[in-house]
This record gives sequence, C-alpha cells and structure tokens, in this order.
Amino acid sequence: MKDPEFWHQKWAANKIGFHQMDVNTLLTDYWHATQPKREDRVLVPLCGKSEDLVWLAQKHDDVQGVELSPIAVRAFFAEHFYTPLVTQVNSQHELYQFDELSVYTGDFFTAPLESVDLIYDRAALVALPEEMRTDYAQRLKQLLRPGGRILLVSLDYDQNEMSGPPFSVPQHEVEALFGEFKVTRLHRDDSEAQQPKRGDKALTRFAEEVWLIES
Repeated sequence: MKDPEFWHQKWAANKIGFHQMDVNTLLTDYWHATQPKREDRVLVPLCGKSEDLVWLAQKHDDVQGVELSPIAVRAFFAEHFYTPLVTQVNSQHELYQFDELSVYTGDFFTAPLESVDLIYDRAALVALPEEMRTDYAQRLKQLLRPGGRILLVSLDYDQNEMSGPPFSVPQHEVEALFGEFKVTRLHRDDSEAQQPKRGDKALTRFAEEVWLIES
C-alpha cells in the first residue's frame, strides 16, 4: 500500500480517531440489504480492530478481515479475550484465526484471500487517496463471487476544504468505480449533530452515505 508507514505510526501512537468503540449503526441498519445468509463468506478490508467483526461473526460462519497493522490485530483479539491460532502465511502476512474469524495482517492488495459472497467496507475506500481507489475497487471485484454484494459506507464533502483521510468519495466516483455493477444508494446522512468533523472544519457539507453494490 502507498505510505503504509502513515498507518503504522497511527496505531503505534494510538492516534486512532477513526476507530469506533461500538458496532457501526449503519452496519446493523443496512446489512439486511445484502440479503445475507449464514453460510455467506464475508470480507472486511482494512478492518482495524473494529467491533463490526464481532457482530458479523455472530451472523456468519466465515468472516475474513485484513489489516495492515499487527498492533491493531493483536489488540482486537486481546480486548475480546480471544486466543487466536497465529500462522505465518508468508514473509508479508500472518493469519490470526479464532472460531468464525480469520484476520490477516499485512497489505490488503497482496493478502492470500479467498473469494467471498459479501464485502463490508466502512472505512477502507475512504482511507485511500484517489490514485489508489481504482486498484482497490478492482481488487474487491476480483474477490467477489458472481452474485456477490458489497455494503459500502462513503463520505461526501468538498475535498478542497479538508485534506483527509478520510477522503471524500462522492456519488459519481462510487458509480464509476463499480460501473459494471448495480449501484444503489441506501442512505445519506447530512446531519451536523452526527458529523462533528463538519463543525470542526467549517465544511460546507459533510455527508455519510451507504451503498449497496451488486455484481
């Protein structure tokens, strides 16, 4: 990944404002739109130590995550008192396994992932600069089985007013990245009360959007 040291330093310094302490309400509110079945294999790219992993593992028998920082992965298992089986897959990736969860450490673009039925992206696409997003979307499409679905959470704001990450990925870009798939916007939240960054940065707009992407 481009500039992986940026993210390693964030985790090493515990500067993880992007981490949410609870399960994301957009996941719990909109996951049903993917028509999930228990046997569906799920992928959570750039997962950090997200509580969303636990929620998904309660509903699916096979949940894969990928996270660049081993600090984040170790913290996730330690904080939940899980004792994972740790396997050195290759020189670049370790695999942490516990019950329904399999989390790889290392670069998402080279991780030895299996194909999946469902993908949940809350903070991955918006964490990547524009020049990486086409390759990232292509990687998702390669991993998604025919008939697979993606639940994507994105942000829409004027990129000139805030540098990111998280970056703005507006509707036209989401539709372009996944142009060969069916793209449906399920939700848009412009609420200032829910988006403190807007007040902090005096942004003219700051919206969180939820997309269902169907292959």
